[in-house]
Amino acid sequence: MSSTKIVKGDKKTIKGWIFYDWANSVYNLVISSAIFPIFYDNVTTKAFLKKYNETNGLALTEVPENVNVTVDIFGTTLSSSVLMSFTLCLSFMVVSILSPMLSGVADFVGSKKKFLKFFCYLGALSCISLYWFGDLPLEFGMFSVFLASIGFWNSLVFYNAFLPEIAEPKDHDRISANGYTMGYVGSMTLLIICLIMIQGIDVKLTPVSFILVGLWWIGFSQVTYRVLPNNVYDKPKSSKVLLNGFKELKSVFKEFKTYPKLKRYLTAFFFFNTGVQTVMLMAVLYAKKEIFVGEYAESATTGLILSILLIQILGALGAFIISKLSSKIGNVKALISVVLIWIPFIVWAYFIDSAVEFYFLAAGIGLVMGGTQALSRSTYSKFLPETQDHASYFSFYDVAEKVGIVFGTFFFGLMEYLTDDMRSSIISVVFFFIIGFICLLFVPRNKIDDEKDYDEYLTTANTTFKDLKAN
Repeated sequence: MSSTKIVKGDKKTIKGWIFYDWANSVYNLVISSAIFPIFYDNVTTKAFLKKYNETNGLALTEVPENVNVTVDIFGTTLSSSVLMSFTLCLSFMVVSILSPMLSGVADFVGSKKKFLKFFCYLGALSCISLYWFGDLPLEFGMFSVFLASIGFWNSLVFYNAFLPEIAEPKDHDRISANGYTMGYVGSMTLLIICLIMIQGIDVKLTPVSFILVGLWWIGFSQVTYRVLPNNVYDKPKSSKVLLNGFKELKSVFKEFKTYPKLKRYLTAFFFFNTGVQTVMLMAVLYAKKEIFVGEYAESATTGLILSILLIQILGALGAFIISKLSSKIGNVKALISVVLIWIPFIVWAYFIDSAVEFYFLAAGIGLVMGGTQALSRSTYSKFLPETQDHASYFSFYDVAEKVGIVFGTFFFGLMEYLTDDMRSSIISVVFFFIIGFICLLFVPRNKIDDEKDYDEYLTTANTTFKDLKAN
């Protein structure tokens, strides 16, 4: 697209924007959820067994019961799952620092598309470098995991910021849901290709999957780059980009504080989304360590892949169903309903001990996961005021998401570290959903959705309460 202008509702632009979900979601599925976590567990387990056998003069082929797999990194010994938790935690800390700073710059000079490209390529190339994960020292491999996470999550800040610029608020739920649906379908397509290659040809080809993720991400993102403009509002160039970027962010933050609806929603989002993202990031490691053991150990890889495919299929369906629900009862009420459903699912995860139960749990989580993510993004975009600073506003959304993930992954790892029991980590996840549900109850909705109406509602309610108290 040669012009810097953008027309809201343009079908070509919207389709191109949605296609980035198709491009980047392969990272979330193949790297975060499916193939790489299993590969990581296998690599670290083999390394641990080799060292364990050498130390004890044994020739075991499986890790003894009640013995945790540990790794040595930078002179410290940690559980392999704790190391993954802490690595992701650190990456989200970096993202939460970078995104507001860079979004201020992006809004000031109109460079959202350039930042989107940079972090896309950083994430994709880092995924490709995971091909050598098992051959290089663990420190190098975890650094690739660290950079891939930064690339993926920071690119989403600038990608999401285009939504209120390409579409009217009434279409945000539908478009956001379509994006997540495309992401689920695209990621499943590549996952199936990888599974055919790994299980149908040779399991040693597993690292090739990581190269395919990077190439897929870079290749299909070009569809998005062709239609999104470089500078939506024709912002002038400036030599003091960083300084003016901070000033831009500061002014947006002052404006942000005048919208109680946004603040309340973002608080609720911080908590319930922390639960959602922690489940997404740690579910496979949890299942591999706690569910697919003993009599289920031999079917671990197949079972986990099947459950992840089930989550993806039902996630696409869930995004569509919950989008329809929000059009009937409103965004906030729909989110309240969905978050309430999450709580018993996570409690159930603490008690399950069979593969069959895990499949049923995966089906339930799949239905609510896609809808929760799609509706969270579109609800925030609907709540935004008329502004040209969409990247800055979405950086607050992104910081809430990433700081939440820092807390989620940290406490998940910490609980296992302190108790030596990964099941206890689930308790921390339940906590985040409960607090998120309570906070959502205080977000204005339906007839009092408008800021002015809500303020008048509060004034009237307080006056009535004082009158009742006086009488």
